Amino acid sequence: MDTLIIYAHPYDKSFNHAILENVEGTLLQRQEKFNLVDLYKDHFNPAYTSEELALFKDGKTTDPLVEQYQKFLTSTNHVIFIFPIWWNDTPAMIKGFIDKVMKKTFAYEVGKTGLIGHLTHIEKATILTTSTSPTWYLRLFCGDAIKRVFINATLKQLGIKHITWQNMGNIDKSTAQDRHDFLNNINL
Repeated sequence: MDTLIIYAHPYDKSFNHAILENVEGTLLQRQEKFNLVDLYKDHFNPAYTSEELALFKDGKTTDPLVEQYQKFLTSTNHVIFIFPIWWNDTPAMIKGFIDKVMKKTFAYEVGKTGLIGHLTHIEKATILTTSTSPTWYLRLFCGDAIKRVFINATLKQLGIKHITWQNMGNIDKSTAQDRHDFLNNINL
């Protein structure tokens, strides 16, 4: 099985890109196979078209990228998400990835009390983010959307059980040493 990196940042000089390069370097050093989904470079459209939404109930798609991403997800046991926290939540690209790729019948089915996830073969997920707000502020005063919604609802409903989140908060006030320390302490 492979690792799948899902990366969502449009600027290759961002700290998110440094995180991506660090993760890729670590996986290469460990000689682990991985695939990279770079949502911006792929020109992934996170919005549904009316044609694709008409196929929603059947779990179908008109988007060849969705089919490719689903193939990657089928053969992975570790998913690594790398993205900035914008407005206290996942960026639209990540939300759109979940909306469009995690299709009914592929990623879940609807049971009597909610969703039953089909991605139980994914043993763990690692979420690596950056934010201008301190992490404690996101957790205590901004609704803790990454943990409450993205981790405890979305990913767990899909069947992924072991999920960790590491955030580089205060990114705009961080020093070179702070960023260096964060990169050196990434736990995959």
